[in-house]
Amino acid sequence: MKKNSILSLVFFLFFQCFTFAQTYGKVNALSTLLTVPSIGIETSIGAKSTFQFDITASFWKSINGKPFEFYIFIPEYRYHFQEKHNGFYIGGHIGATIFNFQKWNYLNTNSYQKGFGYVVGATIGYQKKINEKVVLDCFLGGGSSQGFYKGYYLDTNIRYDKASQWNKSGELIPYRLGFMVSYRLN
Repeated sequence: MKKNSILSLVFFLFFQCFTFAQTYGKVNALSTLLTVPSIGIETSIGAKSTFQFDITASFWKSINGKPFEFYIFIPEYRYHFQEKHNGFYIGGHIGATIFNFQKWNYLNTNSYQKGFGYVVGATIGYQKKINEKVVLDCFLGGGSSQGFYKGYYLDTNIRYDKASQWNKSGELIPYRLGFMVSYRLN
């Protein structure tokens, strides 16, 4: 039941995006070159406001024997200081994460983490309109990342932590960086 509700919501939001003018499909060229694709859609919701929804995914089961699989879903409100899709903007977002990888502060250990979390933060960026159909978007963002996970040893997949359910951790980190190529859909 949960999957059907989530899929229905995603389909509804995707369909709604096409009812507004100036809707762009987007691909993060920077992350895609690093084999971690990020796609999104951005649409107008006001005179200087847009709404963007993007998904970043690493489909790698492992790299050098260490898990490296994650998914990040971020809906974001953006305020453009000049015109939409051309110039500086700031954005605010709340997103969700699912992961099976080594967290950054465990890179030199024999352990990894599997779990889920959420992010709350801001983005600053600059968009350059190339023509009526193509926009380039450079951005940097970050904020609070809160994770709920279980920790395992790489060799045995036995839990190393003492938590009875989930470990919890949080940090202020940058987690959004990119160069998106956007194409106007309508």
